[in-house]
Order: sequence, then C-alpha cells, then structure tokens
Amino acid sequence: MTKRISAVSTLASAVLTIALSGVLFTACSDDSSSASSDGSSAEKSIEEMTLREKVGQMFFVRPEALDTSIHWEAYTDLPDFKLQQVNKTMTAVNKDYPIGGMILYAHNIVDESQLAFFIQEIRQLNGSPLLAIDEEGGRVARIANNENFDVPKYESMEAIAKSGDPNEAYKAAFTIGSYVREYGFDIDFAPVADVNTNPENIVIGPRAFSDNPETAADFVVSYLNGLDSAGVIGTLKHFPGHGDVQTDTHYGYAETDKTWEEMLKCEMVPFKAGIKAGAQMIMTAHIAAPKVTGEDVPATLSSVILRDKLRGELGFEGVIVTDAMDMGAITNQFGNSEAAIKAIKAGVDVVLCSRDFVKVFDAVVQAVEKGDIKESRIDESVKRILELKNFKTK
Repeated sequence: MTKRISAVSTLASAVLTIALSGVLFTACSDDSSSASSDGSSAEKSIEEMTLREKVGQMFFVRPEALDTSIHWEAYTDLPDFKLQQVNKTMTAVNKDYPIGGMILYAHNIVDESQLAFFIQEIRQLNGSPLLAIDEEGGRVARIANNENFDVPKYESMEAIAKSGDPNEAYKAAFTIGSYVREYGFDIDFAPVADVNTNPENIVIGPRAFSDNPETAADFVVSYLNGLDSAGVIGTLKHFPGHGDVQTDTHYGYAETDKTWEEMLKCEMVPFKAGIKAGAQMIMTAHIAAPKVTGEDVPATLSSVILRDKLRGELGFEGVIVTDAMDMGAITNQFGNSEAAIKAIKAGVDVVLCSRDFVKVFDAVVQAVEKGDIKESRIDESVKRILELKNFKTK
C-alpha cells in the first residue's frame, strides 16, 4: 500500500471516529449566503460565455469521445484502444469542443501513477471539466476492482444493508469517497437508489441496498452523507427507479408498468429521502414508464418524468445527468443527435457519454441557433453546472 493511500486510510479512520458519534441525515449544510453568491457568480460567467462554451458544459464525455480517430461498436471494443492519456488529437478537438466533465472507466485506468498523470492532463482541457467515476462498491468499482490499487473492497451494497446498520453504508461511502477524492475525482456516480423489487433484474440486483423502500432510503441517505463528508459529490441513480424492470438498458428497451401512485410508495421513497438530504445530482434511467407519461419514451427523454415529477412534484433543484447515452435503450431507438436534443428539451442538465460527440455537439449548437432549443434553456442548465463547480472549488 502506498504512503498516499495509507494517509487516506488514517484520515478516514480519524474522521469516522468523530462523524459516527452522530451521523446526521442531511448531506450538505444550508448556507443561503454561499448559495446566493454561487448563483450570482454563475450568472455573471454565463453572460461572458459563448454559445459553444455553454453547450460544452452540458457534455460529460468518455475520453474516447475527444479522439475522433477512435470508432467503436460495442463496449467490449473500448479496452483495445487503451486510451489512458490525453493525446494530440484529443487536445486539438477539445479546442473547438469544450467539455463540462469527463468520466473514466476501468479500461482508462492502469495504476496510481498513470491515473495521476491522466487526471492532471484532463484538468487542463478546455471547459474545466469535472472528473467523474462509477465507484459504487461491489461489482461496479473501477478502482477497487483493479488489482493495481490497494483500497478496501466491498461485496455489495445489499450485503452492507444486511448488517441492519445504516452507519455501515456511511463508513463504506466515506472510505470510497476518501480514495476517490485522493485520486482526483470530483463526482462519484453513486449511490444506487433503486429498490430491488424484481428478483429477475440482471442489471441492478445486489447493487441496490434492499427490496424494501424504507430500508433502501435509510442506507442511500447514509451513503450519500459518507461521500459528502469525504468531499465528493454523490449521485442518486437511476431515476425514476430501475429496480423493477427485467431488461438491461445497456442493450435495449426496458419499461416499468407501474403507475405514479405505485412508484410513490416504492421507487420514489429513496429518491425523496435523498433529495431531502441534499443530493446535488440525480442520474436518469433509460426506462419507459408508459402509465406515468402516456408514451413509451425513455425517462431520460421525458419532460413528464424530469420536469413535472422530479423537478415539480419532488422539488429537486440540483443537476440532472443522463445515464450513458451510448446505451442500447437510447441508440436502438434514436439517432445520437436526436436523443441529445430530446434529453435537453426534456430537462436534463448533463448529457453523459453521447455517441459521435462532435456531431452531437454541433447539432445542439445548431438547434439553439435555429430556435429549436431556447438559449435560456441552455443557460438554465449551465447555471446549475457552474454552481456545482463553484461548490467544488470552495
């Protein structure tokens, strides 16, 4: 174990001793003066930004998106490219295509020294990107499941919840958040806030804490607090709930046949608790909810789900990020540019991992220039994203 990670572990133990004496289920303190300052700063920045700069903030991309020499069809193709540093093509493309964030996957990470250098290079990219990773603990953990990193490993969130003690989720999240932050990431796309009610669900399963909504809510909030205490932005996922579907949205269409009233009693319980606790980000699911929306469109592209329900009824004011837009549930039904434009119109703030990034970026800019998307709609999302960045720099 390196001295750097040992220091993280020592810090984690010290802070946990204090924090666990009274874990509060409120993620971020309410500092209205700071919030007002962030808002004013963001609004001033937006006034000085070009349209391309603003649109760029709404894209969080894979590293491969900036290397236009890379063409892939399946996720299994990506490791072969071994994109583990910023190259000249990426730098050249990024001059005209700024980005708001970048997500690293397992195949982008080799070891500590490579990751440190890669993140240092990413920090220099146009758009001042935030760094994100999927480090849930369990089978989805890009760092912990890499044999070159000596960090704690967890069986699953389901296993943690079986302890019956939400503080165990706090401790796990604080530990994960501590090493994630130490390595240079700003955002962890966790916790999974889904309620695992379908035993045949192959994509969520033990990634979720429980099949009981109240139990899941307690552990989700505790996990969120653990990340927050470690200085990492957590993300509730996958809204409006991926736990009751059977199909894997990585590969195709999926839907829930529940009504909104039924979802309020189950799927919404952890999300409502997380929102009340101060969640700053929520990730959408590409599942359709026809009994809620009246159509078979994925939630990611539904204004009913995002604007009416998440923003309006549940009162979420933070950043809405899509699940990866290169997943089959999107690409099998929609063109890449079409999907991104629909998602933005529906109310998302961040378009994650769009295929054909350069073409999609240009299409969104053109949609604004033609009036198909109002620039005020773009400004609305950019303000939230810049406020999130201002929060990280405090």
